[in-house]
Amino acid sequence: MQDKEQSHASPAMQAANPESAAQLRAHYANIVLPIWRGPGFNAALGLAHEAVAPGDHAPLPPKRYRAMACARQLFVFSEAGDLAHAAVLFDSLRHYFQDKRNGGWFYSVDASGAPLERQKDLYTHAFIVFACAHYAKKSGSADAFALLDETSRLVEARFSSGGDLLNAALAEDFGATIETPLQNPLMHLAEAWLAAREATGDAAYDKRLAQLAKSVADAFVHAPSGSIAELPMGTAGNRLEPGHQFEWYFLALGSGHAAFEAAGLNDGLARAFDFAQQHGVDAETGGVAAAIDEAGNVIDGTQRIWAQTEYLRALATRGDAVGAQIERFRTRFLHETGWVECRSAAGDITRAEMPSTTPYHLATSYAALPL
Repeated sequence: MQDKEQSHASPAMQAANPESAAQLRAHYANIVLPIWRGPGFNAALGLAHEAVAPGDHAPLPPKRYRAMACARQLFVFSEAGDLAHAAVLFDSLRHYFQDKRNGGWFYSVDASGAPLERQKDLYTHAFIVFACAHYAKKSGSADAFALLDETSRLVEARFSSGGDLLNAALAEDFGATIETPLQNPLMHLAEAWLAAREATGDAAYDKRLAQLAKSVADAFVHAPSGSIAELPMGTAGNRLEPGHQFEWYFLALGSGHAAFEAAGLNDGLARAFDFAQQHGVDAETGGVAAAIDEAGNVIDGTQRIWAQTEYLRALATRGDAVGAQIERFRTRFLHETGWVECRSAAGDITRAEMPSTTPYHLATSYAALPL
């Protein structure tokens, strides 16, 4: 795959091409996954390196290993059917990141595996639930089922902000609030509880999703566009991320879970999709910008690969033709040794190294594309 850009007609004007999606899946299976079984995996610690170089896949010098990154790798290899590698990651997740004294999960460990950033982060806990749900469903692991239930209960009990919303980050012992509610951890908690509901069949997750969806609808929705903002509405410096509108669209309308419709999110997200597409997607390249303001002006033109994958997934969820957009994505963001993590709006590569967290985005997107 060549590192060049091509101009295409609107995705809606071209029929979906299953062969294009098959190319993406082949690249993932033959190029991406082997990186994280091989040079991207620190076998001595049983953890994936945080990132590798784009050419020879040499690991970047380790400074830390994040629990969220380990959880995403656990999801990736569970879904790939490599349960032997997934089992190693599951054991590492528990060994390095579980806080046996205070409960919950550390944010990161250092290069030797000792706890480093010890705060309790909702985003991290959401990915623990998400990964354990997928691993439990694939493997039948009783330990994984127990952990996703235990972590979900802990989230409800410890991250409460005093209302329906959940705080984003707390001190190691949960005694102090470091970060008040943010959109992104709540979105990934919705993703996690959808996965947990599917894996366990437990109706408790329906109630959790209902409360979460209502709290997001009450606090984060930008009414004129239907978009879900990054910060509670009325907060100074707020922004809208097109990638997150596409991600929420998939989670709510793709899942069909009643919680999102009951909270009034679905109609708004249909409008948010259009708003994000109109203002946040480059008409020539199909590149998705990082952020726009409430009027639709681009305030961060960086094009991160995860936002591109969410656009593909949302297009497929809505039933739009995706063939042209797949080709735009493939030629702009994939290459013969991996992928481009970030480009500028002008097309310059602004981040070349490949993080261990990105295969999660590729896997979730490709799973939604035409077979």
